[in-house]
Amino acid sequence: MKRRIDTATRIILAAEALFAEQGFTETTMRQITAEADVNLAAVNYHFRSKQGLVNAVTERLMEPLCDEIEVALADRLASSSNIQLEELLEMLMRALLHVNQQNTFSLSVFMRLLELAYMKNQEELRDFFVSRYAPRLESYLRCLQADAAPMEENEFFWRLHFMLGAVVFTLSNYHTLLILEKRSFKDSAEIEQILHRMIPVLTAGLQARAENNYFCRL
Repeated sequence: MKRRIDTATRIILAAEALFAEQGFTETTMRQITAEADVNLAAVNYHFRSKQGLVNAVTERLMEPLCDEIEVALADRLASSSNIQLEELLEMLMRALLHVNQQNTFSLSVFMRLLELAYMKNQEELRDFFVSRYAPRLESYLRCLQADAAPMEENEFFWRLHFMLGAVVFTLSNYHTLLILEKRSFKDSAEIEQILHRMIPVLTAGLQARAENNYFCRL
């Protein structure tokens, strides 16, 4: 039994490294089995398919992140139900930093995973995301909406995805952004600085007054 667990973990780690380097679509099962030093039968036994392996990597990335957010939110709600957007975004950033520092996952892998979920041929992955993690993040998102500007549900949907898009783009490209800033990446402290720089920008976007008739006035 122990050998099976070790084999499954080895496959996940190999897939995660290759996904981070090449992307999900570009990574082949042959590359994964070679990196993990297993045969295809072992991958099929543990995960049934490449999609099953992608879902397993998703779990490895999302579970600790959700755990961190849930604990931080519960602790904060124990003292007050009134939480400002800055605090909530700080929770998200600290959760990302904590699990990254614990080597639980690579931020680049996580961002690639989120990007992949938006592709038109990834309905299965989107369904997996929604069914597994939407309930776990519901309380957090409800708190975000409570301190955001008054707006319709569909407007909040778009604001939330604008926020997510900013986070994904920044973390997917932070090495390039540092080069454009004429600096080289040194350590995780720079990631922390980048994440904290985003908080006032994201807060302003969520608190901006909704203009439902904007285009009608142009």
